[in-house]
Amino acid sequence: MINIIEPRFFEEEEEAILSILKSRKITRGEWTKAFEEAFARYLGVKHAFTVCSGTVALFIALKALGVEGQKVVVPAMSFMATIDAVYLAGGVPVVVDVDEYYTMDPNQLEDAVKKYNPKVVIPVHLYGQPADMDAIMGLSEKYGFFVLEDAAQAHGAEFKGKKVGSLGHLSAFSFYASKNVPMGEGGVIATDDDKLAKEVKKWIDFGEHPAFNVRITEFQAALGYIQLKYLDQRNKRRREIAQKYKEHINSSFVHPAEREGAYHVYHLYTLRHKERDRIIKFLKERGIDARVYYSYLLNELRNAEHLPVDRAKVFKEEVFSIPVHPYLTEEEVDVIIETLKAVEVPV
Repeated sequence: MINIIEPRFFEEEEEAILSILKSRKITRGEWTKAFEEAFARYLGVKHAFTVCSGTVALFIALKALGVEGQKVVVPAMSFMATIDAVYLAGGVPVVVDVDEYYTMDPNQLEDAVKKYNPKVVIPVHLYGQPADMDAIMGLSEKYGFFVLEDAAQAHGAEFKGKKVGSLGHLSAFSFYASKNVPMGEGGVIATDDDKLAKEVKKWIDFGEHPAFNVRITEFQAALGYIQLKYLDQRNKRRREIAQKYKEHINSSFVHPAEREGAYHVYHLYTLRHKERDRIIKFLKERGIDARVYYSYLLNELRNAEHLPVDRAKVFKEEVFSIPVHPYLTEEEVDVIIETLKAVEVPV
């Protein structure tokens, strides 16, 4: 099987893990500090706080922003953690449609802002594609809401030359095993705002008021620190594979477009086709992993208040993802291309 996700670790990671075991310092040590500093530096922000998952990163960020009883706008297409974190933090989610890039539609966002006056908006950089942050931050300045970037799938992605995760007031990342920086489990809350950083720390440092133990271990931090060093190189490989797919997989499939000014990092390579389910079955029978991300809309999943989500409804029925991880060989990429070419598509 050609896997859709395949994290890999090498001698450098093995040596780091062994050094931690020998040191007996397995939590709250130098690796965690080094990873937080490296990640903040990579994004170009002052603060990066490690937590145990991307979901918790969203939750803590929302608690720091004070969303209890407040409206929070999220896009229709995302992993369920985006909306679940809002509920867990005491917020009231409102769901809006996506644009042709699978990210939050800024035009409908403005309609939602006028109608609901949200405290926070959460654009999701889905599949590795940056949301339209110029438009969203422009609306934030106009209407006065906070922007919390859900960058769980977009490590290293850029918009107008700046790393996603540095564009909003706060951002949340995930380091789950499938992500472009994998450490098994883990997350980061990042911000360039000193005041917001202090609010985040209240929820993850014991003392000032009731907090949570959401720490990662030194093992996770070491994996993250080393994987981060190679992120740009591995993202470049993802982009090379994506370009080859675009050039050689036929036009009966709708390929992901790259937003103007964006640097897409292809956490997932997501195609669309009206016969999606038949094609997935065809691929799996021939040893190629293909999956649907996601088979639900967030408003459907949690019965949340929403504006019309017409684009997302269509996309939900047609999207599927194929392998694009950086360890694919050229032979495997060719097999994927030739197999998709062999799919019989009715004229």
